[in-house]
Amino acid sequence: MSEAIQYDAAENRAGLTGVKAYLLTSLLVFALMMLAGVVLRAAQGAYINIPPEVFYQIMTLHGAGMVGIAGFAGAGVLWYFLRQYVRLNGKVLWLNYFIFLGGVVLILAAILIGGFAGAWTFLYPLPAQSMGLWSPTAATAYMLGLLVIGTGFLLLYLDIGIALIKRYGGLGRALGVPMMFGAKVDPSHPTTVVAGTMVLIVNFTGIAAGAVVLALCLFNLWQPEYKLDPLLIKNLIYFFGHVFINATIYSGVVAVYELLPKYTGRPWNVSRPFLYAWGAATLMVLAVYPHHLLMDFVMPPWMLVMGQVLSYLSGIPVLAITAYGALTIVYRSGIRWDAASACMLIAMFGWAGGVIPAVIDGTLMVNKVMHNTMWVPGHFHFYLLLGLLPMVIGVCYYLSNNRENGGKPLVDTAALAIYFFGAMGLILAFLAGGADSVPRRWAEHFESWRFLGQLSAVAGGLTLLGFLVITLRNLVKLPQAKIA
Repeated sequence: MSEAIQYDAAENRAGLTGVKAYLLTSLLVFALMMLAGVVLRAAQGAYINIPPEVFYQIMTLHGAGMVGIAGFAGAGVLWYFLRQYVRLNGKVLWLNYFIFLGGVVLILAAILIGGFAGAWTFLYPLPAQSMGLWSPTAATAYMLGLLVIGTGFLLLYLDIGIALIKRYGGLGRALGVPMMFGAKVDPSHPTTVVAGTMVLIVNFTGIAAGAVVLALCLFNLWQPEYKLDPLLIKNLIYFFGHVFINATIYSGVVAVYELLPKYTGRPWNVSRPFLYAWGAATLMVLAVYPHHLLMDFVMPPWMLVMGQVLSYLSGIPVLAITAYGALTIVYRSGIRWDAASACMLIAMFGWAGGVIPAVIDGTLMVNKVMHNTMWVPGHFHFYLLLGLLPMVIGVCYYLSNNRENGGKPLVDTAALAIYFFGAMGLILAFLAGGADSVPRRWAEHFESWRFLGQLSAVAGGLTLLGFLVITLRNLVKLPQAKIA
């Protein structure tokens, strides 16, 4: 059941124009959020001086913006490739686009006008206890913005879920569950369908939990006598946040499954180990979030144990099967290297490399020392800058028909090199800061810590420079590209 879906001209135009809008919007917002990140590190390195309240506003904007646009970009990549196998509605894609923009307007107003600076995690009871730095109205606008964005994503996933059920007879069949347990494996079953089904299951669940906790926090904000259980709320927030940000890279990895076979001429067939890996990841992504709460000693011990054990295991199945598959497909294939295919290999490196500091931090004895340090931004910047973002960039280059214009133009090669080495410098500076117990989320750093902030600001500037060239190249080429 892997025959390509046929769309009429109007459907095709709406969907593909929507994909371009998602990707181009994502590039622009990523660039703005990188600029915000460089400002934060420059302030910590004492290159510039900004008031602490402004620092935390920018930090909130950077965190919320990066998480939101990562999910948005991943959704665009997944939608583009998944539409080959199930009939997706381009109008729903556009509906989510405009709902997302509406949520962004609310969040920007909350931060830039209302002064909200409670971090993207909005941990209870901080939104309601600002010590006069922001009003309940600003906190309401921020949380409503998140709720609006989540609603758009739920509608998009609902359309994807309906399409998968119609085509494959159920989400279990789309995920390949019968083939995991005795049914004959169909090698032509699309890898993208398996990955897309996993993302649908986990992210629908995570966003639904986020909607619940946002509704509870909003009610408490205006009815303070209605008290919430702080530990329950924190669990719901981190469940939602962990699932959402992890689902972004699982959305983006379909680009690796789809593009490397096109560049190597070798198919990426479904196998039983492949299905086991994605089935295990579906369960573990939903259960691993307590590793964010290892310092909350009032948590039930069994949950902390589960968080630590699954920290070691959760990233391995899909990463191992994907990295191994990528290497075997590329090895002696005569692959045609260009910016898009290079990005797929960079993404594999970033995903694999990002696992290492994550696993280290997921160890209880290490976590007690390292979790509130720069180590944590180091690990998730590894994932995002060199894992997810190259997947998105690679798809942009692929759709911009870079593969047809003579391989890899020098400007693209140079931009990717600057971006890669800048990102590596930034990540290593973060990790070095964590190893030296430099705290995260501090507006001002002691003089002995400032060198790493200065180094990060320079490396972040290089990353931004390379990314701006990449963005400008695609802003020119992608709108005119003819894509199928």
